[in-house]
Amino acid sequence: MKLIVNADDFGYSKGVNLGIIEAHVEGIVSSATMMMNMPEVGHALRLASEHPGLGVGVHLVLTCGSPLEANVPSLTDEHGRFRRGQSHLAEASAEEVEREFTAQLERFLRSGRRPTHLDSHHHVHAHEVILPVVLRLAEKYELPVRFPWMIAQQGRVAHPRIRTTEGFSQRFYGDGLTVETLLGIVDDLADSSTAEIMTHPAYVDEELLTGSSYAIPRTRELKILTAPEVKEYIKSKKVQLVTFNEIG
Repeated sequence: MKLIVNADDFGYSKGVNLGIIEAHVEGIVSSATMMMNMPEVGHALRLASEHPGLGVGVHLVLTCGSPLEANVPSLTDEHGRFRRGQSHLAEASAEEVEREFTAQLERFLRSGRRPTHLDSHHHVHAHEVILPVVLRLAEKYELPVRFPWMIAQQGRVAHPRIRTTEGFSQRFYGDGLTVETLLGIVDDLADSSTAEIMTHPAYVDEELLTGSSYAIPRTRELKILTAPEVKEYIKSKKVQLVTFNEIG
């Protein structure tokens, strides 16, 4: 099996960025996705340039921080920030979403890198209003997309040329994670030729602690993702750690 272990939220804070890099250098993380509208994206880009083996894609954002585009009122609150949660997405303007996602993609491209793939913060790309926009951009920029599990088959029929993995797990998340949790996820995906595990390793800093509802458990994720027994298990199962560039 070709396995992508992706770390979300690259660029959120320096603690997140440093945790992702450690999970790559010392652990099994092979890929990350960058939030192009967050304060520490420059720090993340510098770290990524120092670690070319880490695949880096774009973590499309509609629910955290502020937009890169001006005049996207269907996406923002009275302070000009993205609205929290997903309840507003059904009323989001597809044209505004496309302009904002394009701005996030183009900012990444201006760094001189080409993204490996697209996914999204809080899984917004799986929303029925947002997915067609994401698939359009994926086709335009010729990029793979994280498996949009909620309505994946609809997307595949409409856009058969867009690559994604055969399997995907979002289960490595929350309180009470253990090494056994992660090994069980790997085993559950074993029948897939290509698969992705979503992760969120980090060191907790003030920005993460005050800005995210998911903070302390990220340190546990980092510990598990760098555990020697996890690396040995991956090796023993002949799992090939890859990026989206290698999924064919």
